[in-house]
Order: sequence, then C-alpha cells, then structure tokens
Amino acid sequence: MTATHLSLNDQPQLEFVDCPHPEGHHRMAYWRWGNAQAQRVLVCAHGLTRQGRDFDRLAQALVAQSTEALQVICPDVAGRGQSEWLNNPALYQIPQYAADMLAMLGQVQAQLGALPMQSLDWVGTSMGGLIGLVLCGQPGLPLPAPIRRLVLNDVGPAITWSSVQRMQSYVGQYGQYRDLDEAAAQLWTLSQGFGPVLPEVWREMSSHMTRPGTQGGLTLHYDPAIGVPLRAMTPDMAAAGEATLWALYDQVQAQTLLIRGQDSDLLTPETALEMTQRGPHARLETWAGFGHALTLTGEDQIRALASFLLSD
Repeated sequence: MTATHLSLNDQPQLEFVDCPHPEGHHRMAYWRWGNAQAQRVLVCAHGLTRQGRDFDRLAQALVAQSTEALQVICPDVAGRGQSEWLNNPALYQIPQYAADMLAMLGQVQAQLGALPMQSLDWVGTSMGGLIGLVLCGQPGLPLPAPIRRLVLNDVGPAITWSSVQRMQSYVGQYGQYRDLDEAAAQLWTLSQGFGPVLPEVWREMSSHMTRPGTQGGLTLHYDPAIGVPLRAMTPDMAAAGEATLWALYDQVQAQTLLIRGQDSDLLTPETALEMTQRGPHARLETWAGFGHALTLTGEDQIRALASFLLSD
C-alpha cells in the first residue's frame, strides 16, 4: 500500500464559524484545501474521536486532480481538534453536528459572494457519514446546493450493538503520553480496523490527534465528554435511532458510494446489501483486509474516491 505524497509546504487554511446551540454559541474550526472562490465544494467529515486533518492526503489529491476549481472543507466537529468544547455534553450528538455543518456551509457560500455554489459533495467516515446522511435525507434543509454525491465510509443506518459497546469502552478514556511516538502507538492499538497504513502516514495523522498535556507530554485532542451521550445509549435508544436513519436514507437523492471494510464490526454485510436495494441504491465497494474504517490515505483508496467524485 502506498500513500499520496504530501508536501510539508502544502498546508490547509484554518477558519472558524460561529455556531448556535440551545445554550448560546460555540466556534467550530474547519480546514480548507483549495481556493475559497471555487464554486465546487466537497466536505470531508471525520469519525467519532478523530478530526479534520485526517483528510489531508485525500483533500490535497482531489484538489490537484480536479479539472475544475475545487475547495475541500474538512471540519473539526465540535469538541475535537481546533473547535471549542461544549459546556453541555448532551449536545455532543448528530443533530447539533448537522446544524453546525449548515452554519459552516452558509459561511462558505457567503465567502463566494454573488457566485452560487455550483456543486456540493460529501465524504463521511463513520460519524461523519451519519452527519451527511442527516443532511442529505432532509430535502427542506437550507443547503447552499443539494448534495450531489455522497460517500459513506463504513457506516449506514444500522449499527451493530456490539460496536456501540466497543466504542462505549474507550471513547473519552485517554491519558498522558511521553511523546508523539508513544501516542501514535497507543492510538494504533485502538485502530486496527483502519487496515494497512504506512507508519509515516499514521505518525503524521497522530500528530494532529494530540495536544500538550497539562502535566507535560501529550494528550488527545478531543473533549473526553464526547463519550457521555454514547455511554448513555441503550439498545432501545439505538433501535429507535436506526428507524429514523433508515427513513432519512430512503429520502437521499445524492448518488451514493458505500465503502465497507470486509472485517467491519460496525456495518454488517446484510445492512450494506440492503443499502444497495433501497433509498439511493448505493454502489457498494467492499475492501478486503480492512475493518472499521478505511483511512482513505492510500493511493488505491484515493483513486476510488476520485473516480466517483471528480467524474461528471
């Protein structure tokens, strides 16, 4: 497995957007690759404990390969990365995240001035895919443009309860690390499902997952409280959420690519098959040697996404 070359001189632009919540406002960070005046927009949304720099290699490759001007927007979902932490942990849920994305996309459109957003695509890994599903599945939402193409990276309306329990056991449970090498090694023990990732790529990704610890060394770059709503979830709550997500999925109009890691413990083959047969009739690509979820950093993975997202 090879990785797309990323020049150290090529860095995204960091921006912030003010997002309302029931108790006030918070600032959400997002990273932009490409030109802010590009009318073609792609959002890449990360998984539960990750952050927007996960998509550096994919974003840079897509901007370089696109025959039209393209900007790729990679948000740090609230409580992660450079975004502010929320005072009320109960707000760390998909409805708030989706509302934050609407605020972000409104700001992206405002930066275009009188130019309309010509196209909007969405790549979502795990939680980021669910956020995209919520946005795509509600046609009345004030998006600057309809979502044209949707990539769901190892996630769907039905999530196995065993994978929820696994996440409940580790989300928010983190400590101090002496240095980046130790942090990267510890993160890798929780990330075996990501499949083959070159060591230098993983170290680079891990550098964006850490921040200075209060006692020296490093700690992870997210609010431990993001796990509070997850740990409060019950099987009945999960079942109710699944029914809602299927109803949203059935309303998706975007062309949809579903990526599944063959060894995924979150997205079952049965759910993936059903997703090809209803709603947007997703095109399914199953990747051998991967679980939950592909990092989208290898050249083969980037080629697959470029073929889907950059074609007319």
